[in-house]
Amino acid sequence: MRSRAQFKAHPIHPALIPFPFAFLTGAFVCDAIGAVLDAPSLWTTGAYLSVAGIAAGLLAAVPGLIDYVYTVPPNSSGKTRATKHAVANVVVLVLFALAWFSRRPGFEPGVLTLALELAGAALLMYSGYLGGTLVTRNMISVDHRYAAAGKWQEADFTAKAGEPLVVGHVEDLKPGQMKLLRINGRRIVLARTADRYSAFDDRCTHRGGSLAGGVMIDGTVQCLWHGSQFDGTTGRVTCGPAKAAIRVYEVTESKNGQVILASPPG
Repeated sequence: MRSRAQFKAHPIHPALIPFPFAFLTGAFVCDAIGAVLDAPSLWTTGAYLSVAGIAAGLLAAVPGLIDYVYTVPPNSSGKTRATKHAVANVVVLVLFALAWFSRRPGFEPGVLTLALELAGAALLMYSGYLGGTLVTRNMISVDHRYAAAGKWQEADFTAKAGEPLVVGHVEDLKPGQMKLLRINGRRIVLARTADRYSAFDDRCTHRGGSLAGGVMIDGTVQCLWHGSQFDGTTGRVTCGPAKAAIRVYEVTESKNGQVILASPPG
């Protein structure tokens, strides 16, 4: 699903992560070779690369945190993976910061410095693997937008439980298109079938994948994580591996074309 931290639909976090990855691993390589060859120029380069890598990591963390809060589906296997990814990145920055402070005069790395950087570089590889999986398997920040799906749409609402809520207009979506709604912090998909509007939870009951980021064809919505399919009107499972139905909500249309969620969640 589309990243909240993006520029003209291009996610920012994936564009920034190569810098801390290159700087921090480069710092360890320069320090290690510099220590073996007794080359001050190399370990001085390593010291500066460490500072640059930590700064770049902190910068990349900002859009990463935004995506963690707003883009990664809550209560999902992707959220668990994203949490591990975030924690690992924080530990990496702490390890390299400790390594920098452990340097001897003249930026010379000691055994402790190299050990901390080695641990940080290894953990960075693992974190990178998790990040890649989030993109390739969990589709985080991937706005695939299949044919005729229209542009990605999302909106935030605050409502009183049980009171009707206007969530759009009949012309907002064409048949087969969906929109992500955040109502009181709960993610709901507003979808349009061939003859009506429907609404359902933005959570596949298999592993918690986003249905708003999936595909809707002929009233059936498919989660892209593992292929589970649901009837967009009744919520029943039409194809596994999901076994439980998704929760649906009553949607009505007013005479002036407003799309109304009859009983939004509290």
